[in-house]
Amino acid sequence: MSQAHSINHISFELAKLASRAVLYEASAHPKPGLVTPVSNGAHEDMDYFTFLDSTTALHQYFILFAEAGGVKKTPKDIFANIRKIGLEAEIDMFKATKGVNTHKGMIFLMGICLAATAKVLFERLEFSQIQIVIKEMTSGLVLEDLKDLTSETAASHGEKLYVNHGITGVRGEVEAGLPTVFDHGLPYFRQLDGIDLNTRLVLTLFKLMTVCDDTTIVHRHSVMRLQVVKELAQEALTCYERQPMEWRTKLEELESMFIQNRISPGGSADLLAVTAYLSFVQTKFFAGTDQLEERDE
Repeated sequence: MSQAHSINHISFELAKLASRAVLYEASAHPKPGLVTPVSNGAHEDMDYFTFLDSTTALHQYFILFAEAGGVKKTPKDIFANIRKIGLEAEIDMFKATKGVNTHKGMIFLMGICLAATAKVLFERLEFSQIQIVIKEMTSGLVLEDLKDLTSETAASHGEKLYVNHGITGVRGEVEAGLPTVFDHGLPYFRQLDGIDLNTRLVLTLFKLMTVCDDTTIVHRHSVMRLQVVKELAQEALTCYERQPMEWRTKLEELESMFIQNRISPGGSADLLAVTAYLSFVQTKFFAGTDQLEERDE
């Protein structure tokens, strides 16, 4: 197989894993405050089918993100390229959802992860190098994007949170190399291998919620409410570990509470999709050593 054909094959495979991860996140239930196949959570403008429409529209861009990473360019140049692709992806997402923002944050995160993964595979590096490439791609991003903002010029939710609270949001997360995923979500998700997939996804969501500075929650509510959500997520994990018979009741209580208070941990949901994607990549392409291997999940 020629190098070009090999790159194309890898791009198609990575895009399939990304779409699979995004669909898994949307399909997991119950996820308090979030859209699932049987609940709109704390949202009035979207449902499960909105997420299916959005994911279908984005699949072609997942391929493009991966193709952009499988080149000899520097991580910085790759990042500049995928930001342009990301803007096109957002336009198609909004067309597919009739103006509803289902996946804007996820496009940013998954685009970076797809490009970084492709770069690592192209260079035949170890899985751990994905995090390093992400850091190289996004080095200096917070200052580049946000340093000159004022309360008058801040337009997006993320920009306003940075100006008002100093919260760096998703930009700070990727510049740090996605520590919420690599240090918490991914090890926990893989540790749970062997239990049913739905429970595995829900538990990993709560794990992410305990550490994620979720800007969706801060935007809708406050920094104090975010801290409460982190504590509730930890309580849910503790309940599963110590009182498994009460687990389902605990989830129902949280679902009711989050809907009533319009709490939606959307940032953690995006990180759950990224966690699943990276786990799929690790299983499919890396054998746990320095050797590269492709096998089924």
